[in-house]
Amino acid sequence: MSDLELHKYLPKLPEPALQEFTEWCVLEQAKAAGIEFTPDPTKLANLIPNEYIWQLIDQFMKVKPDPIKAGLVATMAGQEADSHGLIGSAIMADFLAIYIKYSIPENGTPPEEAKKLITEAAIQQYEKLSELADKYNVTF
Repeated sequence: MSDLELHKYLPKLPEPALQEFTEWCVLEQAKAAGIEFTPDPTKLANLIPNEYIWQLIDQFMKVKPDPIKAGLVATMAGQEADSHGLIGSAIMADFLAIYIKYSIPENGTPPEEAKKLITEAAIQQYEKLSELADKYNVTF
């Protein structure tokens, strides 16, 4: 499971790779959590990757199908991301990945099943990061 700790790899990726990872998380992986999201492209146009990531996450975090769950998950994800000591786009990508991973299990999911779903989400995130690392010639 330690290989699935994305925070070790995020700072090694260039900003465009972090942008692609963030887009994938909010546009593809979030669907598993029941979060359908369509960003406002006018607010994303012509932004550098760092600003794009921040704006995309800002838009995404305003979509809250279940505000109570979203608040709890955001708090957990924020605390975990803060503990990783990352900065800039890497901490935002880390926060978002954690947020989505923990949002996937539905309320009432038995703990064993929730842990399985979270692990599966982490594996998907690691695979996507590995794919991006290859694309951008980064070695983990």
